Amino acid sequence: MDCIFCKIINKEIPSKILYEDDLVVAFLDINQYYLGHTLIIPKKHLTTILDADNNIIAHMFDVAKKLSKNIMEKFNQTGISYVINYGTEQEVMHLHLHICPKNNHNEDNLELDEIYQKLIS
Repeated sequence: MDCIFCKIINKEIPSKILYEDDLVVAFLDINQYYLGHTLIIPKKHLTTILDADNNIIAHMFDVAKKLSKNIMEKFNQTGISYVINYGTEQEVMHLHLHICPKNNHNEDNLELDEIYQKLIS
């Protein structure tokens, strides 16, 4: 399979992992328009939300809740949007939940490593 997210799960491609358990991996999006933009993906390759059972979807949102507090505190965010794209809006055909912090653009052009270090400290 040539899925970039599966390669991240299998550690074939480096990523800035913020959380991992038996079911999911959460890592920083490579394009940090908003500071702390994170993706949560199931370890099992599921193409869309329609392929996932309710337990995995609920678990993805449980992890999002845990990560969101830290993201908001570290970057002084005032809000977060949670997005799961489907169909033509889905750039990578592996189910993923975006944690999209709001109100704090990456105006200082912080590098991914700098953002990651701030979140794990």
